[in-house]
Amino acid sequence: MSKKDLVDAVAEAAELSKEKANVVVDAVIAHIQKSMQSGGEVRIPGFGTFKVTKRKERTGRNPATKQEITIPASIVPKFQAAKALKDALN
Repeated sequence: MSKKDLVDAVAEAAELSKEKANVVVDAVIAHIQKSMQSGGEVRIPGFGTFKVTKRKERTGRNPATKQEITIPASIVPKFQAAKALKDALN
C-alpha cells in the first residue's frame, strides 16, 4: 500500500475529501516522527509500537573487497507489532 492508497482509504472511511485525508495522514506521520526524534515511543493499541533503539558500533565486511570496516553506532527506528495485529495476520 502506498501513501496515496492510504489517503484514499482514509478519505473513504472517514467521508473526507482526499485533500483533508492527506492532511490527516501527514499529521499522523509527523507526530510519530516528532515523538521518536525526542526519544519517545508511540503506542497504537491493537496495531503496535513505534520506538527508537540504539545500535552499537560493530565490525562489518565490504562484500566487494572483503575488507573489514567499522560500522558506527546509530539510532534506528523500530516497530513492534501488537499481538492483535499478529493474530489478525495468521
